[in-house]
Amino acid sequence: MKHVWLYLSRGDIETERRQCEEEGRDLMGLHEAFERVAALDLEDPAHQPAAEHLLDQTIEAPMRADYPYVEPSSLADIRPLRPAGAEDNSLTLTDAELEDRVYGAWTGRCVGCLLGKPVEGWRRPRMWGYLKDTSRWPLADFFRYDVASDDVRRRYSLNPESPFGDRVSWMPEDDDTNYTTTGLAIMERFGPGFTPEDVANFWLTDIPLLHTCTAERVAYRNFALLIGPPRSATHRNPYREWIGAQIRADFWGYAAPCRPDLAAEFAWRDASISHVKNGIYGEMWAAAMIASAFVASDPVQIIEAGLAQIPARCRLAEAVNRVLGWSRTGKSYDEAVELLHGEWNEENGHDWCHTISNAMVVAIGLLWSEGDFARAICRAVQPCFDTDCNGATVGSIMGAALGRRALPSAWADHINDTLHTGVAGYNVVNLKDITRATLCQIERVARS
Repeated sequence: MKHVWLYLSRGDIETERRQCEEEGRDLMGLHEAFERVAALDLEDPAHQPAAEHLLDQTIEAPMRADYPYVEPSSLADIRPLRPAGAEDNSLTLTDAELEDRVYGAWTGRCVGCLLGKPVEGWRRPRMWGYLKDTSRWPLADFFRYDVASDDVRRRYSLNPESPFGDRVSWMPEDDDTNYTTTGLAIMERFGPGFTPEDVANFWLTDIPLLHTCTAERVAYRNFALLIGPPRSATHRNPYREWIGAQIRADFWGYAAPCRPDLAAEFAWRDASISHVKNGIYGEMWAAAMIASAFVASDPVQIIEAGLAQIPARCRLAEAVNRVLGWSRTGKSYDEAVELLHGEWNEENGHDWCHTISNAMVVAIGLLWSEGDFARAICRAVQPCFDTDCNGATVGSIMGAALGRRALPSAWADHINDTLHTGVAGYNVVNLKDITRATLCQIERVARS
């Protein structure tokens, strides 16, 4: 049984080293231990205890005295570190407008996810080469299989079973939309007062272990060992700041429209079972942006509403503010993408799947969208990195800001209001129906 993420690999050991260095841990006394464990055959179960012991040591390593960031993981410690001016807005939408925005958010998330899904894992040479060789550069439509010649299909290893836009006319099951649906199911079962422990228990009862990845699978394994939140996020978890929590943010923004502070709190309760620090902040930032998008359409205002809910002196805030600076100083979209790739190496799994690199992609998609839904999701997918996650997050924000009626029919109608999920009771759902279910939960939250 060598299921990835159920045992520690050599790659995990290198990821742990990077993670510790980035979060400011002093590893001076552990360099030899890292080299020794990295040299072992970790596919041999006999060597797993050595790797586990190393991770037990790293999580106890002291912080460097010169570390410039302040990055707590508890909600009580996060809140005082937010920039001044964090506040909720009044819900001024009519019932019909709110329904349209929620419907738009669900639709936008599905459409953005579907756009990026067939090319998840593709790096720039492959994606950009495919687009240029099929005369479809820059990206402006769903990826398609049938537009490619046999030579192009071979050159770029196109899989006809992948959900290309000309192969599916619904949103297939995907972890990005599974977790959005999971948020609804958690709120329905436990109500607005749900706790991190409720989220953990929901996973154990309703989500198969092997449907989870990276930090989520580590946390799930910890739950089974009776290691509950928040320790479930830190125990032998090299992925604790990867993107997994950020992709779980959306429903918390839907449930608290115009209330970014509450959306961020909901997101913290969810994220803290599997992530720490910037892994948590990514979910709080995204949820707050979505909540804000119900009444704000300006990308800068939406992004800053998200930043208002996380520590001002964290790496995520610094990185997103850097992207805001690129926009303010007149950098072009292509220049922004090049600057991003200069900071993060897409060939490295840690860089490709980290919260911060992908949050920067989300910010780029929004800031260079010119308020256009199609341009936003395409500009969130074209930089590569985690394409389906970033397309989904940007699609969700734009859908909430614009509403379903304003979404281009060529995109929104393509999926025929149909979402497939792996969540029990929601295997095939109609987006109008799930919108109505979400509205019920918004009312429930408002009464709480």
